Amino acid sequence: MITITGTLSKAWMNRAIGVVFDRGYYFDPGKRHAIDCLCNQYAAKTFPDMAVFYSESNLGRINYWDKDQVLIGGIQPNMILGMLLGADFVPADNRDADITPCCLKHVGWALAHADNPGTDKREQHGLKPILPAPEALLNHDLIRLFDEQIESATKGRLRPIPPFFWDSSGRAVIHGVLTTAQKLCGETIFMDMLTQPAKCMRLLNWIADAYIVLCRHFAQAAGLPITDVHVGECSCCMISPALVEEFVAPVTSRIGEALGSVRFHSCGTSTHLLQALTRIDPLHSLDLGSETSIRKTREIFGREMPITIAPSPHALSAESAEPIWDWAKRVLEENAGGHLGFVYHLEPSYNVDTIYALTDFVQHQTGGLRNGR
Repeated sequence: MITITGTLSKAWMNRAIGVVFDRGYYFDPGKRHAIDCLCNQYAAKTFPDMAVFYSESNLGRINYWDKDQVLIGGIQPNMILGMLLGADFVPADNRDADITPCCLKHVGWALAHADNPGTDKREQHGLKPILPAPEALLNHDLIRLFDEQIESATKGRLRPIPPFFWDSSGRAVIHGVLTTAQKLCGETIFMDMLTQPAKCMRLLNWIADAYIVLCRHFAQAAGLPITDVHVGECSCCMISPALVEEFVAPVTSRIGEALGSVRFHSCGTSTHLLQALTRIDPLHSLDLGSETSIRKTREIFGREMPITIAPSPHALSAESAEPIWDWAKRVLEENAGGHLGFVYHLEPSYNVDTIYALTDFVQHQTGGLRNGR
């Protein structure tokens, strides 16, 4: 089966209908629901007969969205974890939010000495190990706020979609442990993997434990059983296959064992990592960037592995449809009849005619199947 689905970005929606994504949008469920409904009304009117709606890129699925649900704490997973560790939330009216960077800049020391307090002079000056037990995160005021909002929504007319979920399917959504570590610690995490591997593994395992605790907590709070887990490991394309096998694969496998089979996302060119990704178990689907070889992916994972793939910003921004046509033709040829989904996330700089061209191309190839999960 070949499918095509799309999502609209915050920047697109701000330019199209003037909605503002301020702090209230993220922390006031009523305001969130009203704006999300406006955005999806626009999507349905502007892109009729196309599987396009407003959501985070590659996270929410149109077949599991309706106007009677409300996102609680609909904030990127690594940002929620960062806020629980002291980062400040930084909203932006016309684009995605962020947090203040590198909230764990002393994490190397904290991990090295957490088991041996008093062994570092810095501790004598008031610095303490800064990674709490994952279960202790549930006592944070932010988690309590989200719990209250879930309870309030449950008593009302809307069905709550809790933090770390993006639709009613039960698919948990987290960032990969390496991508999260980069967000919390900065780029030094890549050098630390080579020079302090034991410390890095302790950090990655702590991140995994924190995500497991948080996903399970919110699934129970909202009465939403976990079915599988999306792991957005955007940073792994910057490391070697050996480091993926050493760090990413075993920790991601542990997450899968705890939460359900893994949909693994790697948006950068990842052909060199495909063999290493076979070490992730349970792995049930791949979400790939435009330049990862589908031919090689099929050679390694076979035709039955579900794959989604996104066109490049260059192809989406081109003045003509030729680049996206050429790319789509190559992808279909390499796919060799496997289960494949084209996915895209519209930004204001993109040429919408390229999306119409890609949709028409897929429709012609499939006899009209546009919607997908």
